[in-house]
Amino acid sequence: MEVRRTVPVKINVADSDANLLHETISEFLWAANYVVDHAWQGEYKTTSKAQLQRETYDDVRAETRLQANLVQNARNKAADAVQSVVARWKQGDYAGKPHFTASTLVYDKRCATFNDDHATLATVDGRITAEYILPDDDRETPHSEYLFNDDYDVTGAELHYRDGEFYLHVRTKADVESETADEGDAEHSTVLGVDLGIENVAVTSTGTFWNGSELTHWHREFEKRRGSLHQRGTRAAHETIRSVGRTETGRYDHFLHTVSKELVAEAVEHDCNVIAFENLTGIRERMPNAKKFHVWAFRRLFEYVEYKAEVVGISVEQVSPAYTSQRCSKCGTTLRENRKTQERFCCQKCGYEVNADYNAAKNIGLKHLRSAQTSSSGGAPVNVRLNRGMLNVNGDYEPASDGQNRSPRESPTLNEANGNAVSE
Repeated sequence: MEVRRTVPVKINVADSDANLLHETISEFLWAANYVVDHAWQGEYKTTSKAQLQRETYDDVRAETRLQANLVQNARNKAADAVQSVVARWKQGDYAGKPHFTASTLVYDKRCATFNDDHATLATVDGRITAEYILPDDDRETPHSEYLFNDDYDVTGAELHYRDGEFYLHVRTKADVESETADEGDAEHSTVLGVDLGIENVAVTSTGTFWNGSELTHWHREFEKRRGSLHQRGTRAAHETIRSVGRTETGRYDHFLHTVSKELVAEAVEHDCNVIAFENLTGIRERMPNAKKFHVWAFRRLFEYVEYKAEVVGISVEQVSPAYTSQRCSKCGTTLRENRKTQERFCCQKCGYEVNADYNAAKNIGLKHLRSAQTSSSGGAPVNVRLNRGMLNVNGDYEPASDGQNRSPRESPTLNEANGNAVSE
């Protein structure tokens, strides 16, 4: 069986080379969005990579300085995104036209060379050398387990730029014996469901709550300050607005980094191998009180969880959000009336009453398990991790072992409701 692992590696490049990477990322994103625009024309969306290659390659080559292989990688990225949207449409889910803004760039072995301590990367003006910043040799890390393991071959990488630093997410693969594959399937059998919201920025199926009031408060205060500065209309005020923006983004990032770190730690603590979120496409339409700021925060949090989880070998997935807020995670009854208020869920059939976000988090986890069971060959047990136990794919509760207590980050006001949710 083929096993694939991704290893994030921080890299160090000269200032002049960093500028080339930024320019290359910019033109790569332009190329990918150009292909999406072309694929989106007409009633039927073009998903064929061969057709998109024929119809866009010459234009992209003429408009950018990208070498041929990077043009093809941009086309593949665009085609994969369009194919994903069409697949969600076929399932009855909402999905809009893809648009790439994150500072990423896809490399394969034709446009990058990967060595033990550095990589050479193609840019819009030749190749540059990127030195790896690696952990200590005596530490057991994904680098030693996959990157420097002769059993794993490097197949490519995705370049990321975040928080002022460049990272290569190096992709590796290996062929393993069937016994190992079976063990791997069994290990990847427990999911942590996560619901995102305004009052609680994140709630997990283990009953852990991260309150979002502080984030919303900061946003309001920064908005007021910007409004006051705009009214002055002076050059000094304009410069101050830019400074305020940098301070604001830094504060948000620190908060979201903290939440993402604790969320991944929650998954590790409960032996989860998958973290499941609801699909973020169209979340503002589903959440009328959400502002553009909240949508940005959700996406940033998802990205932070995704790359932090990769480091510890946990995959991060998205599932359809349909009915997760209306379905009873205890008996399965799905009614709009079950959602009594924004905060409370009460099943009209079985009477199960609990925090609405917590109920949704459990449903998100269950939805991932059921989709995984449908697409897999079966064999390994699958469970949603809860506060004091687990839900299996049929929705049946299994008590946890002794010592499985509530997380210290759980909201004190919800202890009784969450205890009842998992004690039966």
